[in-house]
Amino acid sequence: MKIWLDGGLQDIESARVSVFDHGLTVGDGIFETVKTVNGRPFALTRHLDRLARSARGLGLPEPDLDEVRRACAAVIEANPMPLGRLRITFTGGHGPLGSDRGEHGPTLVVALGDTTHRPDSTAVITVPWTRNERGALTGLKTTSYAENVVALARAREQGASEALFGNTVGRLCEGTGSNVFVVLDGEIHTPPVASGCLAGITRALAVEWTGAAETDLPMDVLQRADEVFLTSTLRDVQAVRRVDDRELPGAPGPVTAKAMRIFDERAAADLDP
Repeated sequence: MKIWLDGGLQDIESARVSVFDHGLTVGDGIFETVKTVNGRPFALTRHLDRLARSARGLGLPEPDLDEVRRACAAVIEANPMPLGRLRITFTGGHGPLGSDRGEHGPTLVVALGDTTHRPDSTAVITVPWTRNERGALTGLKTTSYAENVVALARAREQGASEALFGNTVGRLCEGTGSNVFVVLDGEIHTPPVASGCLAGITRALAVEWTGAAETDLPMDVLQRADEVFLTSTLRDVQAVRRVDDRELPGAPGPVTAKAMRIFDERAAADLDP
């Protein structure tokens, strides 16, 4: 296994990041997860655009996107696999032990691991913790992910693969690593970015390709929606068969099944939409 670290490919056994890297000490970093299919990345341009937006939002130096593209290509070529999870991590770099940043410049790591195709349906739970739709990190894909780790562990304990958050005003927001969609009277809805959710790449494509509406939704919509589905880089479009104790028999339902089919067809036709 070879990864890209600060300018070139390195063996995973010898690659080293400083123990004083701000991404480690204070979570001062951003990342993107990109799906690779038979050695080609999916929607890489959109992911790199979001990486740059996250860097600006966190006050990090602008990443050299040409270098990131070269790094992605080199890592993919060095680690052939049919279906992969490409992880781009960009941190504040070597810094002091406090919150102030150092002057050594950022750290760039690109790594690739294999993955498998997700099942067509899954179970989710809701959690009592909230997303802060007005926080400094809202809408940024940062490495400050501990809240998601805790919530996902709760989901696993309850036989689910994802945990869904509301925001501070009790509106439906997002999952730990996914966006959520509901079907009401045959129409698809998803929370707006103003809810505090991440502007997911797969979310945006699903909205464009299915005509889904961005709608401010209460949390209890999950108890009355006809269908529920998730979107993310590695899930694509995935039906939800259970929300907490509520079963949704027959998942994926007809609207979700159509959304899944549309996404698969459009994604296969253009790997960088």
